[in-house]
Amino acid sequence: MNTGHHADVNGLQLYYERHGEASPGRSPLVLIHGGFGATETFDHLIPSLAASRPVIAVDLQAHGRTADIDRPMRFESLADDVAALLRSPNVEQADVLGCSVGGGVALRCAIQFPPLVRKLIVISFPAASTGYFPEVVAQQRQIRREAAEHLRSGPLFKLYARLAGPGAPRG
Repeated sequence: MNTGHHADVNGLQLYYERHGEASPGRSPLVLIHGGFGATETFDHLIPSLAASRPVIAVDLQAHGRTADIDRPMRFESLADDVAALLRSPNVEQADVLGCSVGGGVALRCAIQFPPLVRKLIVISFPAASTGYFPEVVAQQRQIRREAAEHLRSGPLFKLYARLAGPGAPRG
């Protein structure tokens, strides 16, 4: 069952979805999307995962249905948001899965809140900046407001515009 909510955490209205049934002794699985993504990134996995355990998927700051606020987007503050969300329904421990940027957030969750993270799954995120291919580093250095304009025609921007609501940029 897909139920979307917003939680007031750290001055942010953090969007999240809960799937599956709570089961005694079974930690929830937290899913954290990559950059420019949203909870929908995991739509194809959630039904299978939620068949045997609770699943919580989040939209990070300035992604999906979570609006941006006036603070830098840093892995540390995004991890603070996820931890605050998990503490609000009194989750003692969770298995945390993050992909790409979400992998960095998941890693920070484990570093900053070790008792909260039972298992850590990091997909497509290097442990150090030296882990990036040189081509990726060169590409990331070119991303500026002006260079990002080409992203407006891609599927991730279209997903963001659809989810973020009427005030979101449209293209």
